[in-house]
Amino acid sequence: MSFYRALAYCAVALTFIVIVVGAYVRLEDAGLGCPDWPGCYGQMLGVPDEPHEVARAEQAFPGKTVDRGRAWKEMFHRYLAGTLGVLILAVAMLAWRHRRAIGRAPWLATGLVALVAIQAALGMWTVTLLLKPAIVTLHLLGGMATLALTTWLALRELDPPAPPPAAARRLRPWAGAGLAVLTAQIALGGWVSANYAALVCPDFPTCHGAWVPAMDFGNAFHVLRELGMTAAGAALSQEALNAIQWSHRLGALATALVVGGLALAALREPALRVAACVIIALLAVQAGLGIANVLLRLPLVLAAAHNAVAALLLAALVVLNFSVFKQSST
Repeated sequence: MSFYRALAYCAVALTFIVIVVGAYVRLEDAGLGCPDWPGCYGQMLGVPDEPHEVARAEQAFPGKTVDRGRAWKEMFHRYLAGTLGVLILAVAMLAWRHRRAIGRAPWLATGLVALVAIQAALGMWTVTLLLKPAIVTLHLLGGMATLALTTWLALRELDPPAPPPAAARRLRPWAGAGLAVLTAQIALGGWVSANYAALVCPDFPTCHGAWVPAMDFGNAFHVLRELGMTAAGAALSQEALNAIQWSHRLGALATALVVGGLALAALREPALRVAACVIIALLAVQAGLGIANVLLRLPLVLAAAHNAVAALLLAALVVLNFSVFKQSST
């Protein structure tokens, strides 16, 4: 089943690309470049370019001005995501059709199809609900979950060397904990981005000159609210934004300790050494990018790289978990 294997690997690569392009679109403030979904100003192919198309679009969407650049960025991301959906559907169909030859139940591939459908709905709601923070964050987590599961799916087509059983049993709970902590930190990062709180603390490592600034956690992490507003409809305060950014920084420290400690422990096992080295390197790069984004005022390249490295770190942790859990279950 070399074709199935190739499709599984392509799904991992394309998922990563979709995540990075999605971050770029978000950072370029092009998430609402098209006011409708799945088309753009009513067009399924392309965006309004010709004068008569622009006039028709602005008539159909009163109060909206067509920005071709932002619209094309949003539609490019949608086309990539749509291609990924078709690719994952093809993987699932092959998994069912050739399940005996593959030698595994096709439930993981089927679950990925369901996840992609949920992602499509979240993508639609991101537009129709005008970038509501909870939806934007869930959309990011859905993309990361897709990357994690496609990576696991592809790893099953490999036969990597496994660590000794004793080491696998010892690291298994820590590997799971590391993955959970990283997922929580990615969620915090998504919440920072969804609330435009990346630069609310202009200094580092302090925030407005204080190690513990004035913060409002209640409004900061109230899920059911509009962008930039409290649940009561008032403008989100500086204290609430401080709480969002400060929590992400504290989460970064916890991630470095837990995931870094896991990687250092994994270094002792030859079969896990490559994955452990990759994780340590990615943690260092990610920390540097996070600090640079604050001090350099969030340049686009570094901000997009921060998201990309988070995705790579997640994939590396999935590889480590796969090795440990695979051996532990044998």
